[in-house]
Amino acid sequence: MGSKENILKDKSFAFAVRVVRLYQYLVARKQEYILSKQLLRSGTSVGAMVREAEHAQTRADFIHKLSIAQKEINESVYWLALLASTDYLTPSQAAGLQADAIELLKILTAIIKTAKSSLKN
Repeated sequence: MGSKENILKDKSFAFAVRVVRLYQYLVARKQEYILSKQLLRSGTSVGAMVREAEHAQTRADFIHKLSIAQKEINESVYWLALLASTDYLTPSQAAGLQADAIELLKILTAIIKTAKSSLKN
């Protein structure tokens, strides 16, 4: 695993921690249980899939696991936007997490593209 994957591992874990803390805040302060639970599920599964990809059996398995992580982080961007648009989060509360999610999406996309191109060679 290269340095990009280590950055991905660290950033996806940090993102999951922030999502868990946001979930705790939304439940305790806003009594919001449904949307926050969706974000909790998608936001924490990214790091789990990155960890699974570390021990992928084949290059195709590696790509598959990171592709699932890519879908989950994209879903997290959606839930964050929805929470902000429904006033559960202020735009500034959502902005940092959204920026982190988009950064993770870009890293995942780059790694998947590289891995797919190495399959063709």
